Amino acid sequence: MIKKIFISLFFLLTMMSGVYAAGSSDSGTTKVKSNYDKAVSFIKTAKNLEKKGKVKKANKNYKKAQKLLIKSNKDKPNEADTLNYLGFTTRKLGDYENGEKYYLKGLAINPDHIGINEYLGELYVATNRNNLALERLEVLKGCNCEEYNELKAIIEGKKTSKY
Repeated sequence: MIKKIFISLFFLLTMMSGVYAAGSSDSGTTKVKSNYDKAVSFIKTAKNLEKKGKVKKANKNYKKAQKLLIKSNKDKPNEADTLNYLGFTTRKLGDYENGEKYYLKGLAINPDHIGINEYLGELYVATNRNNLALERLEVLKGCNCEEYNELKAIIEGKKTSKY
């Protein structure tokens, strides 16, 4: 009898601690991903798919990312990182004109943005405006970053990019 009471009490306490844990706060460590963060995940997936030659699947991910970035830009307008990825996804989907507009808006906010300068340089190479690509490369010259080397290789034709 005592054994049954002990087991019942143990079970009850275990269940109560589970309920308490489920309802308690963990100091905010569980964070809901923002539209921007979700978009970045789609972009990373798309880049990997592109490397594997799965262009259609990559484009689906770029489109999903683009939609999330548009929402993010409405919620928090004029964020250079968001405009960078809006330019990137738009360019990847073949719309160079609007991709360039997003990049230029981002540069107006942060002229030294490494990602924007690299990606805008790639867009300029893709649209046969190497003189403008060289200007972007010049901005990246002192960054001591891989983006400089990647853009330089693309401009020199040593690296192919699907722009």
